Amino acid sequence: MIDGATLPQGGDQGGSHPGSDERAPITRIVAQVAASFPGERITLGEMTAAFGERSFGLLILLLCLPGMLPGMASVFGLPILILGVQMGMGLTTPRLPGFIARRSIKRTDLLRLAGASSRWLRPVERFLKPRPGWFTTPFAERLAGWAAAYAALMLILPGPGTNGPPAFGTIVMALGLVEQDSRVMGIGLGLTIAGCLFATGVLVALCLMGVAAFNWVV
Repeated sequence: MIDGATLPQGGDQGGSHPGSDERAPITRIVAQVAASFPGERITLGEMTAAFGERSFGLLILLLCLPGMLPGMASVFGLPILILGVQMGMGLTTPRLPGFIARRSIKRTDLLRLAGASSRWLRPVERFLKPRPGWFTTPFAERLAGWAAAYAALMLILPGPGTNGPPAFGTIVMALGLVEQDSRVMGIGLGLTIAGCLFATGVLVALCLMGVAAFNWVV
């Protein structure tokens, strides 16, 4: 789905972008991303350049979608971690290392993931609208960045059932960020933290069980 292949230069990047329709649900956001680049694959670096200040929310959203799939979370955890740390440090646009910027996503995979995700995100999508508030302030966005970094660590570390809750919360949070919806952003932040705490609890319990089993054996 994502590899290090370099996408040839796409077409007009000045057309419809995710920020152009502020009420767009995830399926429309992803469709606009795909329509902006006519090639078979889209690189993360190209998306960063094209979408400017909205790149953080958009890239975290797109990277978290496959993170919901079994066995795929660890692949996307590192880019999300880098994005989250940069966002938490107050950067306004991502600065991706070359090996991540060159990674490309198949347009067809993006559209398929968007369609599948939209079924269980539909209640959130219906609720989305531009809604300024505390959670759209620069401080809250930095807090969301650190929460995304925490979620990325949970995606990277292996554990049964520990990927879904942090990834789902981060997707909701990223939707709120892209749409500048303070209420959805706040809900997503709460879900992300709760999912991360659940995943942390599972991982700690597994470690304690492993230590107990080792001590019993020796």
